[in-house]
Amino acid sequence: MRSRAHVLEGHPIHPMLIPFPIAFLVGAFVFDALGVISGTAGWYVSGKYMAGAGIVMGLVAAVPGLVDFLWAIPPESSGKRHARRHLVLNIMVIVLFALAFWVRGAPGVPPDPPILGVELVAVLLLAWSGFIGGTLVFRKQIGVDHRYAGAGKWREVRIPLRPGEPVAVPGAEALKPDQMLLVKAGRRRVVLARLAEGWAAFEDHCTHRGGSLADGALACGIVQCPWHGSQFDVRTGEVRAGPAKDGIGTYAVEAVGGEVRLML
Repeated sequence: MRSRAHVLEGHPIHPMLIPFPIAFLVGAFVFDALGVISGTAGWYVSGKYMAGAGIVMGLVAAVPGLVDFLWAIPPESSGKRHARRHLVLNIMVIVLFALAFWVRGAPGVPPDPPILGVELVAVLLLAWSGFIGGTLVFRKQIGVDHRYAGAGKWREVRIPLRPGEPVAVPGAEALKPDQMLLVKAGRRRVVLARLAEGWAAFEDHCTHRGGSLADGALACGIVQCPWHGSQFDVRTGEVRAGPAKDGIGTYAVEAVGGEVRLML
């Protein structure tokens, strides 16, 4: 997905940052536990500093993560629900480690059992959050550039919402056959597609789990959702292949005088 907030999205910043808070926070708990078990101050002193580094890196990694949450994930989709859980769990992890960090005090102070317990709970929540994050990447393909050959670069434009009135779509003329453009009008997300003969416009919302059809594959007038493979006829909105059972909405589109106009 490459549309939303082009500055941070669709590049490796978020994946590159994620390993740091995970390694530091898990390492902080392990080092603290080893220090208490062995009675060696060096272990839990290192754990204290690692916890601080993990909290800072967690906040840094949260910035591109929040960008993805707000703009990369299709609204009203199963991916959005997973992302909310992922967000809440990450906040809980940072809060718990920050609480343990603050209560513990100086680095030379060994963590007592309650602090280790708080860190253990935070690590377990981090594992749960990591599983959900993996689901978002590998199943929902959030932040992954997986477009098919010939699809062109991700394109997205905004137009005013004027119900019942045709509105010109800027940049549409650059599309080649079987390429798509995501059009945002108010809160509506509409996909404008160039076909071998003519144009089509349809909802950017798979009726199965809410995947973005603009990020799918278009061929021979059929668009395929990138999440679970549902296929729809872009002219009629009819389902051509499941798991989706309900069709998608379509919109009138016309090409006049070199302009492509969309009727919402």
